[in-house]
Amino acid sequence: MFYYFTSFLTPGTIFHYDFSEQDPTPKVFREITVEGFQAHLYETEQVFVTSKDGTKIPMFLVHRKGMKHDASHPVLMYGYGGFNIALTPSFSVSRVVFMQHLGGVFALVNLRGGGEYGEKWHKAGSLNNKQNVFDDFQAAGKYLIDKNYTASHKLVIMGGSNGGLLVTACANQAPHLFGVVVSQVGVTDMMRFHKFTIGHAWTSDFGSSDIEEEFNWLIRYSPLHTIPASGEQFPAMLLLTGDHDDRVVPLHSLKYIAELQYVRKNQPNQTNPLLIRVDTKSGHGAGKPTAKIIEELAEIYSFIAENLKIDWQE
Repeated sequence: MFYYFTSFLTPGTIFHYDFSEQDPTPKVFREITVEGFQAHLYETEQVFVTSKDGTKIPMFLVHRKGMKHDASHPVLMYGYGGFNIALTPSFSVSRVVFMQHLGGVFALVNLRGGGEYGEKWHKAGSLNNKQNVFDDFQAAGKYLIDKNYTASHKLVIMGGSNGGLLVTACANQAPHLFGVVVSQVGVTDMMRFHKFTIGHAWTSDFGSSDIEEEFNWLIRYSPLHTIPASGEQFPAMLLLTGDHDDRVVPLHSLKYIAELQYVRKNQPNQTNPLLIRVDTKSGHGAGKPTAKIIEELAEIYSFIAENLKIDWQE
């Protein structure tokens, strides 16, 4: 038997287990190594955050060993929270770069709506319970600030697709909590998402604005329709979409950034950039060439570093 193991700090190892042996023990068959990365300098911890309604939300934190809790570290907080999908530990070279060369902490939040604890957990973050997902994510951000991992102006949130809905909704609801927001191919128009390509299939998690009761759920958090016109400035925002995305069509990101720029343009305190990156000849993400992936990630982390005033560390 062959089996594969990976984690936040393990690029990937294939083990071989031979049942025919008298005393079988797993043996390394193939191991991936990343040049220049010393895993023993880092550690992973799991904490449980209390959400608005008292529910305990698990969160993984990956950072250098012996890190001081002095609120000086940039944190990249990632979430999804939908469609019964569980976010499990996995290795990412770009996140290693963030930790190793930008002095960052990576946080993965296992939000309600996902599949981490079964169908009950999924339903607790879907349909009329969708606000729970945003409350969970904001509670995780507050935890990181309260425990002095970071400060609000150094807290980056990132999510893609349904996770793009997550981060734009949270930016609307609590702009003071975040320093940078990165939304990748996000769903932002909750009134019309079901009218384009495969969007009709998402009504199982979101509901439909064609039904009055469900319209009332959706209009309360739809990112496109809940951008505050005044108040504190928005964090630096970078939206990303592909011009051939036929899953979450580009209109979601295009309409949101247009509305955001229009609403915030006359606010004298809005000095943080509100930008969109439209990739050509690409879609929702799957099958994207390595060169395009590297280019996109380089621009994302450059945007983060520039707006958090982070210097590259060797």
